[in-house]
Amino acid sequence: MRKIIVSVLGHDRPGIIATVTGVLFHNGCNIEDVSQTILQTEFAGIFIASHPESLKQDELLDRLREKLDPMGLSALLREMEETGLWEPPPCEPFIITTLGPDRLGLVAGVTELLARFGVNISNLKAVFRGGDNPRANTMIYEVDIPVTVDQNLFREALRERSMELGIDISLQHREIFEAIHRV
Repeated sequence: MRKIIVSVLGHDRPGIIATVTGVLFHNGCNIEDVSQTILQTEFAGIFIASHPESLKQDELLDRLREKLDPMGLSALLREMEETGLWEPPPCEPFIITTLGPDRLGLVAGVTELLARFGVNISNLKAVFRGGDNPRANTMIYEVDIPVTVDQNLFREALRERSMELGIDISLQHREIFEAIHRV
């Protein structure tokens, strides 16, 4: 079986996931991975599924659009390629959180630094409510830091960036973060 990636975007409402998964099921697709979120009022979902060789992508996309178009949703489908996959180096999982007033360039400023150190972002949640209340503007990055990264240099670079951006940045190993937040 080959794999496909289905992306669905549009105004949130009940039944979106049921509709997408129903179409995939009725067309012999096996869902292997799903990630979805709501950003303000907008649904964003990504589904990875294997599908029978006999099922043409265009046919599946037409069937998805037949159900999703009336709901005002957009669908994109593409084959998942097996070649040229990026192999991550040995890493440790960390959580980076930021708090501070909203302003242009916050996400770009943090992510540029992460990219420079070869840090991969596996999940990002950014909530901006505007204004100067630092508790109203939060970013949580789940990241994988290569074990070859000099932790002292990385922490110093984060400290400098936090001062440049006028935000608080904290870095914790994922296991410590999860243990603290269980209490």
